[in-house]
Amino acid sequence: MSRIAYVNGRYRNLRDACVNVEDRGYQFADGVYEVCEVRGRKLVDFPRHMARLQRSLRELRIAEPMPLSALGIVMREVVRRNRVIYGLVYLQVTRGVARRDHAFPPTTVKPSIVVTARPLNYAKNQQTAANGIKVVTVPENRWPRVDIKSVSLLPNVLAKQEAREKGAYEAWYVGSDGFITEGASSNAWIVTKDGRVVTRSAESGILAGITRAVLMEVMEALQIRLEERPFTPAEAREAAEAFVTSASQIVMPVVAIDGQIVGNGRPGAVARRLREEFHRFSAFS
Repeated sequence: MSRIAYVNGRYRNLRDACVNVEDRGYQFADGVYEVCEVRGRKLVDFPRHMARLQRSLRELRIAEPMPLSALGIVMREVVRRNRVIYGLVYLQVTRGVARRDHAFPPTTVKPSIVVTARPLNYAKNQQTAANGIKVVTVPENRWPRVDIKSVSLLPNVLAKQEAREKGAYEAWYVGSDGFITEGASSNAWIVTKDGRVVTRSAESGILAGITRAVLMEVMEALQIRLEERPFTPAEAREAAEAFVTSASQIVMPVVAIDGQIVGNGRPGAVARRLREEFHRFSAFS
C-alpha cells in the first residue's frame, strides 16, 4: 500500500508529495513540528500537542495554518489513509514559500503544512524496552531556544549519529555547567537509590515534553516522589535507574551510560511500572 501525505490542502501519494524549493522550512529551517503517538488508530494526547504547537508558532511568529479542529481532522485522516493502528503521525508547519531572504516575508505568504503517518513495530518496541537502551553523553551545542519544537535539528542529528557510532541508542546533552539537559530526541530521567525520580525543570534548557507532562501525573497518582532539578552524568551513572521519555518511546529504560552499567544493568522496577501505567493517564482522540 502506498503511503499518503497531506501537503498544503491535498492528500498525495508519498512519492508525489513535495514542497516548493523556496519553502522557508527547506531554506532556513524556519518552521516547527509535532509528533503524536497513534495507538488503536487514535491520537494520544492530541490537545497537549496542539497547545505546544500553538506556543511554538507564537514564539516564532508563524501564523496558524488552520483551526485546530480542522488540523485534527487532517491528522486523523492521514492516519486512516495510511491504516496506522500503532505508530506516529508527524506534523510540520513552516513560514511558507517566498523569495529567499532572511527577514520575514510579507504577511500575505501563507504557512506551509505537511502531515505524514507511519506504523511502528509494537513487538520490537516492547522488546527494546524489556532489554533497555544505552546512552552516551555529548556536549550541548544547540541554540538556547530548545523550548521551541523547531525543525532546526542538525545538532540533534549529529548527537544521535555519535550515539549510533558508539553502539548506543540515544545521546544526552551536557551543558557548560556540567549538568545533563535532555536527550537528542527525548527527555532524560534518573531514579535515585532511595526511590526519588529526578528530571530537569522545563523552565529552561529543555523541551517541555508531552510524555514528560503526562508522566508527572502518573507519578503523582502512584505516589512516586519527583524532583525537578539538574543532575550530572556522574550522578546518572551511579543512579539506581535511568530512563528516557518521548512520544515514540513512551518510557524507555536506560541500562548503561557512557559504557557504565546503571543499577544492575537491567530495566528498573520504577521505569517498568511507569511504562505499564502511562496510557491509563493519556487522552485518546
